[in-house]
Amino acid sequence: MKKVLVLGGGIGGVEAAIALKKEGFDVQLVSDRDFLFVYPISIWIPTGEISPDRVKIPLSEISKAHGIKLHHGKVKQIKPDTVILEDGTELKDFDYMVVAIGQTKLKHPGIEHTLSVCGSPDEIIEIKNRLDKLIEKGSGKIAFGFGGNPKAPEAVRGGPVFEVMFNVHNYLKKLGLRDRFEITFFAPMEKPGARLGETALKMMDKMFSSMGINKITGKKIKGFKPEGVILEDREIGADLIVFTPAGDGHPVIKDSPLTQTEAGFLKINDYCQVEGFEHIYAVGDVASIEGPQWRAKQGHLAEVMGRITAHNIAIKENMKNEKPESYKPHINIMCLMDTGNGGALAYRSDSKAMLLPLPVIGHWMKKAWGVYFRLTKLGKFPKII
Repeated sequence: MKKVLVLGGGIGGVEAAIALKKEGFDVQLVSDRDFLFVYPISIWIPTGEISPDRVKIPLSEISKAHGIKLHHGKVKQIKPDTVILEDGTELKDFDYMVVAIGQTKLKHPGIEHTLSVCGSPDEIIEIKNRLDKLIEKGSGKIAFGFGGNPKAPEAVRGGPVFEVMFNVHNYLKKLGLRDRFEITFFAPMEKPGARLGETALKMMDKMFSSMGINKITGKKIKGFKPEGVILEDREIGADLIVFTPAGDGHPVIKDSPLTQTEAGFLKINDYCQVEGFEHIYAVGDVASIEGPQWRAKQGHLAEVMGRITAHNIAIKENMKNEKPESYKPHINIMCLMDTGNGGALAYRSDSKAMLLPLPVIGHWMKKAWGVYFRLTKLGKFPKII
């Protein structure tokens, strides 16, 4: 039985490991965390609607459910034939390698004064702690924003920032404190959210206006300080800065001999195979994806890439008499944007762009998705999509 080493216990890595096991491979998953953190539902941690433990799925339970070997450790170095962990362990016994260790974030001056909704679990919990203190104080200024990476335009993650911002707005409103808080959104691009199309942009503008959220866009971010955001032409005063920088290549990848882009993301072909390496594949944020101008890295694409990788490796091993599959036809933007009191279904493809309001039910649909995701990863419910 051929052995596959999967590096990374995030959404893409876990899905790749599960799919590879289903194809009949001997799979070992390496992760520096002992849990899968479900980022799409972590948006409710800051408002206390969900506990951090409910956002974590133990990898031990996932490995037991699917028969995957689990190794806890952090990747320090990747070579074509060897993976070295920080504790000195060397992993060499594999026929294929799937890299899914994610990305890092661009480091703006003063970034330590911000907290990201796409950062570590502890960082998201700290957003809640800081918000609780402001609520206890009874007033405050909160700035929400995200940045871009000119070298990797697809490595932007703005959706979760919008979701947490809208949830905080409705949470403060529910507490009767919204009029005592100033909420400001900022981003360096002229039209943040433009990937969703003009109709969606107009709808978002209406949401900002109806919620009384200040909007400052098209201004370069020069840095941050404890009391606010420094833009090229002004400063935004803030007691709490929730900011998600654009993605940058993982330092382990930048220091590896693997083929990569200028930004440090792995170059892959249509079949998720790292260019120049027959036995190495990459899925999720660690890879550079090619496609339309509006393309973006999302969790559902990482999952698709994981399944496609397993499919293509099985074909390479003559375990399936089918054609290899490309990830590119699966590139779209699809998310259920939650607002705390409802939601909206966002979708973008080459032929369609929409943002469909789902008052009340949208919130509960996302809650249901969270339950569905957990059950499928634990092998207790069949995967529908």
